[in-house]
Amino acid sequence: MFKRWIKPPRSSYILVGPRRAGKTTFLKKEYPDFDYITLDDFDYLTLAEKDPKAIVDGKKKLIIDEIQRVPKLTIAVKHAIDEHGSTIIMTGSSRIGLLDSAADSLAGRIKLMSMPTACWGEEDGEISHSIFNEKADPIQIKKANRALERSIKYGGFPEIIQLPTELDQKEKLNDYKNTYFTRDLSLLSNIDNISALLAILNYYAISIGSLTNVSNFSRESGVSHQTAQKYLNVIYQADLGFKLLGYQFGPAKRHIKSAKSYFADNGIIESLGGHCSSGQLLENFVISELEKRRKLNYIDTDQFYYYQTISGAEIDLVFESKGIVHAIEVKSSKVVQNKDIRNLKSFIDEDKKNRKGFLFYNGEEYSEIEGINCIPIAAIYRGA
Repeated sequence: MFKRWIKPPRSSYILVGPRRAGKTTFLKKEYPDFDYITLDDFDYLTLAEKDPKAIVDGKKKLIIDEIQRVPKLTIAVKHAIDEHGSTIIMTGSSRIGLLDSAADSLAGRIKLMSMPTACWGEEDGEISHSIFNEKADPIQIKKANRALERSIKYGGFPEIIQLPTELDQKEKLNDYKNTYFTRDLSLLSNIDNISALLAILNYYAISIGSLTNVSNFSRESGVSHQTAQKYLNVIYQADLGFKLLGYQFGPAKRHIKSAKSYFADNGIIESLGGHCSSGQLLENFVISELEKRRKLNYIDTDQFYYYQTISGAEIDLVFESKGIVHAIEVKSSKVVQNKDIRNLKSFIDEDKKNRKGFLFYNGEEYSEIEGINCIPIAAIYRGA
């Protein structure tokens, strides 16, 4: 495992993230002197269900992998932390049932940390620059652009990015689909209709960048509205996808109920057959890469949103950080045109003092056009 960009606390914590994001490998490398158990092991799973206290008794330093399989184990963890001063680090590949239990038993005692799939460039070294405040080295930009197409297609699962050929990557992602993205997810979530789950996942892919209409998911998968909503929630809770709520700025700030959904990693899209447009792939890639950095606390905001005017003009991503609203558009253009910045400019012009506009595009040069910062998509590589 290459060195990850995560900055873990020194105390007990829960590390959440999708399957195959590298949580176990990271923890074993980071804490070589800790005892280790995994609830993927049937013997440990059975013991945890029958006698949770036996799992943690006598352990001063312990890693518990896949704790979402037995959420009530967090009660025994609480006792070990409180009464014996134990340091216990837990991982979860799904938040289903886990966070409610952890919130009840571990509130104030542990921190919740996220480990997404690898950020673009993470396998090649430390962070080299700030995406929004510094310029990447021109040579690095060229290198990143050469790798961009493959990165957009196969994503950032650590095992995938280290495979030598695209055929290897494609085959391994197909394995992921048949195991982690469907079978394991269905077992964790009590889903018995895997074909419907696959239909939901495939429609999710072709809906990237559009409003998430549950009725459409219901129709396409042949399940009820309630079941389609459940399956969508499962995708979010397993950290395979995330949603952006709409946001309105002004005297009466309010959230728009309609959300847009994105995959946490482009490799998931490829595993499903890649049935979406090149523009959707690019948009998902940029927004998911920024979301990874937000989860790792390199982008200082609690939540990302999208923005839509009353007339229907949209901005792909907005967030507030240190009192400044950042507005972001993603375009496949290699040369920035006036139409590419039109929505950003209108938004920024309403409050130039407290808003900044950023256009990520497919070129190689940084520029500023009418107050909009134009940044090469390649600048995301090794940036945070």
